[in-house]
Amino acid sequence: MAALSDKTGLISPYCGELVDLIVPQEQAVELKARAAGLPSIQLSDRATCDLELLATGAFSPLDRFMGEGDYRRSVAEMRLGDGRVFPIPVTLPVDDPSAIRLDGDIALRDSRNELLAVMTVTEAYEWDLNETADQVFDTRDVRHPLVSEMHRWGHLNISGPLRVLRTPPHHDFAALRKTPSEARATLAGFGHPNVVAFQTRNPLHRAHEELTKRAAAGVDGVLLLHPVVGLTKPGDVDHYTRVRTYEALTRHYYEPDRVLLSLLPLAMRLAGPREALWHAIIRRNYGANHLIVGRDHASPGLDSEGKPFYGPYDAQEIVDRFSDETGVRAVTFSEMVYIPDEDRYEEVTAVPEGSRTASISGTQVREEYLGQGRALPGWFTRPEVAEILAESYPPKHRQGVCVWFTGLSGSGKSTTAEALTDLLMEHGRQVTLLDGDVVRTHLSKGLGFSKEDRDTNILRIGFVASEIVRHGGVAICAAVSPYSATRNAVRALVGSERFVEVFVDTPLGVCEERDSKGMYAMARRGEITGFTGIDDPYEAPENPEIKLDTVRSSARDNARRILHHLAEERFVRSPAGEVAPPDRA
Repeated sequence: MAALSDKTGLISPYCGELVDLIVPQEQAVELKARAAGLPSIQLSDRATCDLELLATGAFSPLDRFMGEGDYRRSVAEMRLGDGRVFPIPVTLPVDDPSAIRLDGDIALRDSRNELLAVMTVTEAYEWDLNETADQVFDTRDVRHPLVSEMHRWGHLNISGPLRVLRTPPHHDFAALRKTPSEARATLAGFGHPNVVAFQTRNPLHRAHEELTKRAAAGVDGVLLLHPVVGLTKPGDVDHYTRVRTYEALTRHYYEPDRVLLSLLPLAMRLAGPREALWHAIIRRNYGANHLIVGRDHASPGLDSEGKPFYGPYDAQEIVDRFSDETGVRAVTFSEMVYIPDEDRYEEVTAVPEGSRTASISGTQVREEYLGQGRALPGWFTRPEVAEILAESYPPKHRQGVCVWFTGLSGSGKSTTAEALTDLLMEHGRQVTLLDGDVVRTHLSKGLGFSKEDRDTNILRIGFVASEIVRHGGVAICAAVSPYSATRNAVRALVGSERFVEVFVDTPLGVCEERDSKGMYAMARRGEITGFTGIDDPYEAPENPEIKLDTVRSSARDNARRILHHLAEERFVRSPAGEVAPPDRA
């Protein structure tokens, strides 16, 4: 690929001719007809996002899902096989290699079974979960959404030339979905020497507005407001709501020749520093030569011990370190705070001594304002944004939440879950109880008890629960769910802020005494195998939100304890005031 210079004086391999994998229409007709007879694989939502960005050149110079050489070097050195910087492995894992034939074609289809592309498979290689977790994410903690997700990926990656018939269809905000080539052409027409990209997966408030305007003005450039609308952090504000806020802001509060709003269908990895560098490369392909890199850029939040996964300024350092190669300079800011006496925003490091300041954290926005139905103050956010957020996010006692009971068979999960269901409905919440035994009769009929089938069962329950939560209901799930990685995958699916893990910590001996069906006895005699707690492991939660003792406490008292926790988190509003905690022995 040709390397071009720009007005910053930087030379970059990411600003030349873009990769374009979409075949001409006449070839597409013939290829589609031939693909009908090919074996096929169904892409995950993540792989579908990746395919779109490969096809349009957003991942240039990458022109396919990574082969083994690119993968190994990307994981170990943050480079492709030819030495160019690329810090995130973009691979296509498969869990059923039976349809794969080297040097053969395979059809790639989306979740609706629509044909998107044909790959000629030239490589198939194994990858290592722990190596990828250690090198790319710097952790094996399954509270990291991607580490948790990777446990469900196939053990084999495939690669080869791609012929893309169509990119995934998007029916929303069509005018804002610009390819890299379209974005670069539009930006060139603004007539300013530089482009500053702003990566965001959150609504924009006054502080963000101020820092983006300062960043663009500081380099005499255009702002590329480039929100991610693919896969972001579980629990984030949905992109439909976010994009409406971006449209309102750019329409009313930015100079029209200084901003371009364009949507990025990226599947984030939440890899902190590495992801920030990846974002810089992607934005270079869209025409930017500067990237605003904030505190905790692309962070997944806190680990299972409540500590940040990455340092707050690690991302800024890595983008700066590689700027000569990527052609992208980091634009950094300290925290922006409001100075009430002067009615303006300023970086916290530049606030005059003795000045009063004001700020509102993201948690406060969710908990103390939107969560309680309070209007966001005008100094913090524009009225148009506040109105959109209030429409999409009702008070917290009307928002969804998932209570997930886990524990051995016979521990008391179902009994406590039923008591909690009654108490929540008494307090005005709409509840759906998903009991493990009932789910296996209906939703998961036909599944066995292998690890794969158990994971499938739990993920099905988790998917249903996530939909209930998304629509404002309470999902109570009671299933053994023995594996921590799968439980954390459900947490990520629902969203950590709306997930309450309840560990029903009943000793194995007590569970055996309670076993009216005789399942433990049969497992002890070897009449059944793979029984959790006997010859199959139960991985107890390390940091559940609630841990219950069903020996010394009744199901009702335990249910009241959970209800009290939900009331403290404002998911329940009692007409008589705060829900009283249960009596303690």
